Order: sequence, then structure tokens, then C-alpha cells
Amino acid sequence: MAAEQPLKFGLRYASLGRWGKGPAAVELAQAAEEAGFESIWTVEHVVVPKAYRSRYPYSADGRMGAVEDFPIPDPLVWMSFVASATRRIKLGTAILIVPQRNPVVTAKALATLDDMAGGGRVLAGIGVGWLKEEFSALGIPFADRGPRTDEYVTAWRALWSQECATYEGDFVSFRDVYCNPRPQGGTIPIVVGGDTKAAARRAGRLGDGYFPARGNPIELYGEMRRAAEAAGRDPDAIEISAAAPHDPGDIEALVEAGVRRVMVPVSGAAGLPPIVKNPDEVLRYGQEVIARYAG
Repeated sequence: MAAEQPLKFGLRYASLGRWGKGPAAVELAQAAEEAGFESIWTVEHVVVPKAYRSRYPYSADGRMGAVEDFPIPDPLVWMSFVASATRRIKLGTAILIVPQRNPVVTAKALATLDDMAGGGRVLAGIGVGWLKEEFSALGIPFADRGPRTDEYVTAWRALWSQECATYEGDFVSFRDVYCNPRPQGGTIPIVVGGDTKAAARRAGRLGDGYFPARGNPIELYGEMRRAAEAAGRDPDAIEISAAAPHDPGDIEALVEAGVRRVMVPVSGAAGLPPIVKNPDEVLRYGQEVIARYAG
């Protein structure tokens, strides 16, 4: 059964493992585009300290597992490489650790990628980060990462939307600056990631989308909607993405919950078993699953 609106499909964890190498990344992205995937998504860690004590929120033992010493390419560099070899597929970060990055430099990089890829292809999936030891290695405060993230996103939008931008905040300030090129339409969609009430509320306050990393958490969707209403925003305008179920028959439950994008894992390195493992399986998923939900 097709959704009232065409359901979108994203290919998740696409920059990990062998897909972090240039030729393999291009092969995967081109297969995803041909299969009808709307988007392809990267992950980020600049460094993973060996003896970290912070608790990874997505596993029972609090560890990242195989990905701890795995190659994790810089997401914006990976996306730029893939953009040059594709034409339509959107390029998303799931997630970019916002408070670890200079906001002005990052706004410029995202806008440049969007402009050079043809406009409207970049999706900025964001998070606040959980790995305190990584922040320490980068010389960045950990405790204020939440408000820092909110402010950085607001600064991004000022730089993207204003011809000569000004912003005054607690963590970043600039006055009358040109930051060109600017993205198509003066903005890039912000997709807030995270399986916490704080993340859901952040999506409601300032996100264009919300992506809890695991499952179909109805209670967090409700938290997002209440936060949006409290901020005077339309909660229906905030696009919900959700992890793909292994049984395609369970996709209907996501649609009924208001999900508009299903995220399909292609690598098991992040602790979730992959649903598709190679370009051939990506193409088959497009024929057997995505085609059912095409408009």
C-alpha cells in the first residue's frame, strides 16, 4: 500500500567500512540513486579516544563496538566526493556533531557543497554529541554543548538567509559579513537527531526534521510536536525520519505514526545489522520495497 504522500527512503551509515573508499562510495551512491533512494547519509566522529568512559547511548554495554577504531571519513568531504558522481540523490549527515565545529566555517562548507552539487541536495542532520573525551581531545567544552548547538544553528541560518549577515549570541557573533555562496532558497534543512526528550524538543523548536536513531518512538514524536506548538510552529511541517524495520511489512506502522522517510542501514559497523549489504542489494530493495511506495 502506498502512503498518501510518496514515502522517502534514505541509505544510512553509507560512509562506513568499505564505503569510505572513493570508488566504493561512488558505486554505492550511484546504485542508491538508481534504486530510488531519495538520500544517502553519513556519520561523524573526528576522533574516538581509546579509553573513553562516556556511555554510548545505543548499546547495552555502553560501547560503540567495531566502529571505535573504524575509519570514519569526514562527512562533508565524503559527501563532496559523492556529489560529483551523482545527479539527484540528496546528501545528509546523520549526524554532524555541531558544537565541535566552528559555526561560520561549517555554514560556509555546507552552503558551498549545496551550491556545487546543484542546489537543494544537502540535508544537515545534527546532534550535540555524547563522547566527552572526544570534546576534550578537540579542546571544546562539553557541558554547554546543547545551548551551543542551538545558537550555532541560528547563526548558520543567518549566514544562509541574509545577504549581509549579522548575529549576536553568547558563543558566536558577527556583524555585516558576506558569506557566499548561499544555499538554494537561503537555507538548508536541519534534521535533528537523537533518542532523547531534549533532542525531540530541539527538533520541535528549531528543526525542519526529526530523526530518532532507533525504533519508532511514538512518545518522542509527541514530545517534538508539543515543543513545536509551544514555539508557535506547525508540528506537521517537521519531517520525521525513522530507522527501517527488517520486515518491510512493518513500514506501514511507521507511515501511520507520521514517518515520512525510512532510513535503511547499509553497514553493520554502528551496531545495527544491515538491511542491504552491497549495491546489488540496494537495487533489489528499490525494486521490491521502494517501488511500492513511489508516488
